[in-house]
Amino acid sequence: MIDGDAKHRVLKDVFGFAGFRAGQEEVVDALLSGQDTLAVMPTGAGKSLCFQLPALLRGGMAIVVSPLIALMQDQVAALKLAGVAADAIHSGKDRAANVAVWRRAAAGRLVLLYLSPERLMTPRMLEALTRREIALIAVDEAHCISQWGPSFRPEYAALSGLRERFPGVPIAGVTATADVATRADICDRLLASGAALFVSGFDRPNIHLAAAPKTRPTAQLLAFLERRRGESGIVYYLSRRGTEKVAGLLRDNGFPAVAYHAGMEAAARAECQDRFVTESGLVMAATVAFGMGIDKPDIRFVFHYDLPAGIEAYYQEIGRAGRDGAPAEALMIYGMDDIAKRRAFIEETGAEDARKRRDHARLDALLSYCEAASCRRRALLAYFGEAAADCGNCDVCRDPAPLVEATEDARAAISAVLGTRQIYGSQHIVDILRGKATDRVARAGHDRLPMFGAGAGLAPEEWRGILRQLVAAGHLRIDVGGYRGLEATATGRALLAPGGSFRRRVDRRPARPAGPAPARPGADARDAADAGLFDALKQLRLGLARERGVPAFLIFSDRTLEDLARRRPTTREDFAGVHGVGAAKLRDFAGPFLAEITRHSGEGRRP
Repeated sequence: MIDGDAKHRVLKDVFGFAGFRAGQEEVVDALLSGQDTLAVMPTGAGKSLCFQLPALLRGGMAIVVSPLIALMQDQVAALKLAGVAADAIHSGKDRAANVAVWRRAAAGRLVLLYLSPERLMTPRMLEALTRREIALIAVDEAHCISQWGPSFRPEYAALSGLRERFPGVPIAGVTATADVATRADICDRLLASGAALFVSGFDRPNIHLAAAPKTRPTAQLLAFLERRRGESGIVYYLSRRGTEKVAGLLRDNGFPAVAYHAGMEAAARAECQDRFVTESGLVMAATVAFGMGIDKPDIRFVFHYDLPAGIEAYYQEIGRAGRDGAPAEALMIYGMDDIAKRRAFIEETGAEDARKRRDHARLDALLSYCEAASCRRRALLAYFGEAAADCGNCDVCRDPAPLVEATEDARAAISAVLGTRQIYGSQHIVDILRGKATDRVARAGHDRLPMFGAGAGLAPEEWRGILRQLVAAGHLRIDVGGYRGLEATATGRALLAPGGSFRRRVDRRPARPAGPAPARPGADARDAADAGLFDALKQLRLGLARERGVPAFLIFSDRTLEDLARRRPTTREDFAGVHGVGAAKLRDFAGPFLAEITRHSGEGRRP
């Protein structure tokens, strides 16, 4: 039986924390008791500690399954800095290095061993591990095992055999992204029946949420970034070539920017990722190949230049911002072309029909979020089964768009779609409604339709907004299997009958966040600290990180530096009481940081 106080001693002595964050202790207790566990916790909530701490107390060696080399490297580096015997075996190392790690593991000199699913599930590795005392098995980013998840990886499927191979060993799945169907799938594939399920909530209240129609995307992006100069952020773009184009555009406009996509050489990707993690103020223009496992706390914004794959993918991608709890922003711009592309991608995947239906449903949920007439955060959290009040920290809450009666406009649009045999896209329908006799309209004889010119009183962007909202409401759909034109659904046809009604949202530019967003307790600590000392400590941290070849935040978080700048400890005993300072970091870093604080305080007293 593990001493109830032991977990608190390890929490402080190893990780440097005086107490658990919300939701952590329950997961730790379940794993310490030997129970299979699924923990769904928002990004930045401290999921890794939930399996790392029990690994230190249960005896033997813990296996951590991780999908990305970068994720393994950061977690292993952080554990080593905390004095924990941890290492990883992966394809980013040469054979000799991997053999050396395994010899340490086989000799009982490792507490945590990180492996990719491909490395773990080889017959040779499984056979070797069955001869070791295994403390627990943790599957990080566990949504990758689910066929219903947004990031399903076929190589994760083999992990379903772990339960039988290691009877009696507790298995943990941890993720930030899992709706009800995905959670059930993870439990069914990975965990024993009766596994403990902990869902800590999905809200990230410090992130300001906004969405806007895509009108002049380049101008919209530059306007968004202009007041964020000097901040780190991610711009998500759908195509590989587009990321390079956007990165060049940003550099031409004075923003330090790099591109990242799966088509780059591995070394180039690694260099870009290292720059982003270690440098301040860098903008990453990337496809969705970038992001999972990026543990950079000070990402201040995420800009979606193109529509994400669905609402879970969107939630996962914006979750990379504001991991430090300070205010961050997420803006998504979208248009009908985006919707058509996403529908086509789903149909072209070759997946089973059930998977396609779920992916279309996830996209439908995202479109409803885009066109939300009330609090966006409420709409986002409702998808994950979480109720919430109006947040006050989204564009809809801060600058609500009016709803106006638009039944006759909707009927005109649906009639135009039906009258053109449902094979034309939105621009053609807008031209007809506006009475614009283009060559294409004239050739098709659509200038003789009753609806030609029926909507001349509305601007083109207003009609595009109506069509988008009709799609989001399910009255129109995009025929991705045919001409990718607009089609009227059964509910759209019903809207033509007496008694049908439709109200539309009047599109506005996204509101700028007005004042500070809600943040974690103590997020304003830097305001009370000596800004000069804080900056000096950041420079010291950067130098120490470069000496060790690790990201700066792995030495100490900004919160720790804020605590140091505010408290100004003068002894090792005082230093030990600072947030994030465990025994190993006290040993390794107290000297240089105390010296910098003393030096800075001495300079401050000079006349």
